[in-house]
Amino acid sequence: MLAGAPPALAVPPHKVPVAEGTGGAVATVDLDASKAAIAVLKRGGNAIDAAVAAGAVLGVTEPYSAGLAGGGFIVYYDAQRRKVHTIDGRETAPKAMHAATFEGIPFEEAVTSGLSAGVPGAVAQWDLALRRFGTISLKQALQPAIEVASKGFVVDETFAAQTEQNRARFKDFSSTAALYLPGGAPPAVGSVFRNPDLAATYRELGRRGPDWLYGGQLGKEIVATVKQPPVVPGATRNVRPGLMEQSDLRAYRALLREPTRVDFQNLRVYGMAPPSSGGSTVGEALNILDSLPQVGLHEYLEASRLAFADRNKYVADVPGVPLEELLSDGFAKERACLIGPDAMAHPAAPGDPDGSYTFCEAPKGASTPTAGEGPETTHLVVADRWGNVVAYNLTIESTGGNGIVVPGRGFLLNNELTDFTFGPAPGDPNLPGPGKRPRSSMAPTIVFQHGKPVLAVGSPGGATIITTVLQILVNRFEWGMSLPEALAAPRASQRNSAQTQAEQAFLDAHRAELEARGHSFALTAEIGAATALEFVGRNKVQAVAEPTRRGGGSALVVRPSR
Repeated sequence: MLAGAPPALAVPPHKVPVAEGTGGAVATVDLDASKAAIAVLKRGGNAIDAAVAAGAVLGVTEPYSAGLAGGGFIVYYDAQRRKVHTIDGRETAPKAMHAATFEGIPFEEAVTSGLSAGVPGAVAQWDLALRRFGTISLKQALQPAIEVASKGFVVDETFAAQTEQNRARFKDFSSTAALYLPGGAPPAVGSVFRNPDLAATYRELGRRGPDWLYGGQLGKEIVATVKQPPVVPGATRNVRPGLMEQSDLRAYRALLREPTRVDFQNLRVYGMAPPSSGGSTVGEALNILDSLPQVGLHEYLEASRLAFADRNKYVADVPGVPLEELLSDGFAKERACLIGPDAMAHPAAPGDPDGSYTFCEAPKGASTPTAGEGPETTHLVVADRWGNVVAYNLTIESTGGNGIVVPGRGFLLNNELTDFTFGPAPGDPNLPGPGKRPRSSMAPTIVFQHGKPVLAVGSPGGATIITTVLQILVNRFEWGMSLPEALAAPRASQRNSAQTQAEQAFLDAHRAELEARGHSFALTAEIGAATALEFVGRNKVQAVAEPTRRGGGSALVVRPSR
C-alpha cells in the first residue's frame, strides 16, 4: 500500500437467509451474531446460552437496535420440563417519572434526551436467563461479543445508512461523534469498525457481574450521562436531562412471567404477556380469525384492526389487564361478528371483555389512538440439539436509541420511555408512572402442535411487529406457504388507523381488490425484519431470516443437510 493511501475496503460478508439441518439452528439479522450462537451450540451450550451470546454480539454489530443499555423479552421452551417460560427484561421508568412528565414536549425532542432513557433491563435479563436456564456464565456468554468488538466487523450498507440517518444528532454529542462519526463522517461500507471501549466494558461486566451496572461504577456512569448528556459546545439542540438515579438501577429486576396462550386451528400459540402487548394482540387476532368461516387479506386486516382497538384500550403495565377475557373464545366471536364484506369505519371502537358476550352487536365506546413506537428492534431465534427453543426480541427503541453514547463505554442509551403515551390522555393505561414499564409491541412467539414446538418467530418494527408476526402465522398456517415464503411475502399493517401501511409489492398485488372493499393504503418502504425457525421432521430444523428487508438476515445450523 502506498503511504497515505486509504485502507482497502472489504466486501461485507455474504448472508444466507435459509438453512436446514440438525444439531441446532439460529437466525438473526447479522452473520457475526449467528456465528456466535452456532459456536456456543457446537461447544455444548444450550439455546439460552446461544441466545445471550448472540444478543451481546448484536450490541456490537447492530448497536442502533440493541445493546446492554436496552431491554427485551424472551420466550423460552424448556424441552426437559416441557414448559414455556418468558423473561421480561423491559426497561422501567425512574421513580421520579409521573403521568405528565412528557406533556408539552415535542416527540422528537423527547427522543434525543436523557429524559427518554429507561432503566436498562438487558443485563439483568441475560443474567437471570443464564442462571435459571443456561449452562455457561455471563462472562463466557460475553466472550464472542468481546472478540467482535475488539477485532471489528465489516460495515455493510445498513449500518452505514443508519449512521448517516443519525448524523445530525450523533454529531451533537462528543462521545457519540467520536465513536460513530470518525473524522466527522459515517464509516464507509467495507471498512472495519472496531469498538474497543465496548470490548472493555463487556470484559469488565463479565468479571464483575451485573452488580457493576445495577449499583456499581458502570451504573454511576450511566446515571451521570443521563443527567448531564455530553453535548458538544455550541450545539443548538435542546437536550433535556433525565430523571434516573442509582436507586432506580439498584431496584431493577428482570421478571419471570406467565406466557400468553391461545389455540389456533390445531396449534397452541405462546407469546409475551404485559407489559408487552405482542402476545395478547397477536393472540386475540388469531382467535378472531379462527372464529370466521373464511380468512383472506380483508379478514386479516380487520382482525388486526379490532385487536389493536382493544390493545390500546386495555393493555399496558397496569394492574387488572383483562388478559383472560381478551384471549377468550367468547370475546373473539363477539368481535368477529363485526367483520363484514367491507372495511369498518375508522376508528374501530374497543370491545368490552367482561365475560358476557352478545354476538354481532357493535360495542359502544370511544377509540384510543395508537401511540408512536420506534421501528427499530431486533429479533433472533435459536433451537438446540435437545429441542429447547428461544424467541428473543431486544431493543434500544428508536434507531440509535436516544443518540447518546456513555463516554468511554462504547454503547448507546435507550429511549424506551417514549413508548409511553405522552398525554394528556385521562384513562390511558400507558401513561408514564414511577417504576412503570412502557407498553411494548414486541411479540416473540413459539407455536406448538401436539405438545411439541413446531415454529418460533418474531420481528422488529415497533407496532408493526404485531402485524408482521400475525401475517407470517396466517401465511404459514392459514394459506399454506412455506416458512421462507411466509417471511418473504409482501406485508401490510393495519393498526386501527385510517390507512393501512403496505409495501409496494403488496399494493401491486392486492390494492385494487382491497380498495374496492373500502380499505385505504399508505405506502411504506418495508415492514419488519423477521427471523423464524421451523421443525421439519427427522430432527431437522429450518432456520429462516429475511432475504432482503434490512439488508437480509443470516440463518445457520450446526450440521447442514446435504
